[in-house]
Amino acid sequence: MADDRPLNRDGDPLPPCVVLAGPTAAGKTALAMALAESLPCRLISVDSAQVYRGMDIGTAKLTADEQARFPHDLIDIRDPEHAYSAADFVADAQRSIAAARGGGRLPVLVGGTTMYFKALRYGLDSLPAADAGLRSRLEAEAGTVGWPAMHDRLKAVDPDAARRIRPTDPQRIVRALEIHELTGRRPSSLWTGRGRDRMRNSLMIVLTPADRSRLHERIDRRWTGILDAGFLQEVESLLRRPQLDPDGPVLRAVGYRQAVQRLRGEFGDEELVRRGAAATRRLAKRQLTALRQWAGGRWYDPLNPATIDRIIQRTGRFAESLGMQ
Repeated sequence: MADDRPLNRDGDPLPPCVVLAGPTAAGKTALAMALAESLPCRLISVDSAQVYRGMDIGTAKLTADEQARFPHDLIDIRDPEHAYSAADFVADAQRSIAAARGGGRLPVLVGGTTMYFKALRYGLDSLPAADAGLRSRLEAEAGTVGWPAMHDRLKAVDPDAARRIRPTDPQRIVRALEIHELTGRRPSSLWTGRGRDRMRNSLMIVLTPADRSRLHERIDRRWTGILDAGFLQEVESLLRRPQLDPDGPVLRAVGYRQAVQRLRGEFGDEELVRRGAAATRRLAKRQLTALRQWAGGRWYDPLNPATIDRIIQRTGRFAESLGMQ
């Protein structure tokens, strides 16, 4: 019989930070740059796609000039052939936070990858490391039988995990089946939920338009010029990398999956823009759902003209309380 007792997790508190979270296209980057102009900050990106080199246009990454003026840690730190995990992020972010505090600067975590924020704030479950050989075998099986059948297999070994993972989420299906084969335990028994809050002394800012339709307008505007900016050429360049799986997790990022389908001839440019914008709106909805579950978040509307000044003032008082002004 499988041992379903939860495993321990690390609950050591982190130094006080500022968190700038929110859905995609909410204006987080502009706010981070405004803070960096006003306060002694070290900006730390929390974006699961911007970690990869060569994924610039589709991730709305800072331009080279912006990055030179407002450098962000954890951007362009990994080639896309090599997956980057929440555990990698937690380790890297903790080093950046320590370096910021050691240099007398305020750590400002800015981004929209709520899974990374959750892992940093509440800790990680003690799960086995990925097994490349096993994962390749599971993905090959999925190519033969299809992802719905793989989801049915997960349902047979762990109904709780299957309820929490969508049949259309191949990355999480593979990971759950991988955990089961490596440990002999139900994956859901190892997902122990939230640990102790490691960021209880931090300032949590959530940025999103009060009117959801305005957020959708911003997302649509982002997609309007994406083809003229060279997005398809960017994806073609990625597809020429011999070790990068076009159906792997990196190119399943929002926008990139649709661009790969476009380049395979499944639809045209107008449909790519429509599908990409729709997928981005769905991502924003998931981000907002996750952020509403946060404790202690201060919500601001970026379309309110007074918002940036209010946040800068609030962050300045927070920095003063830490002796950093």
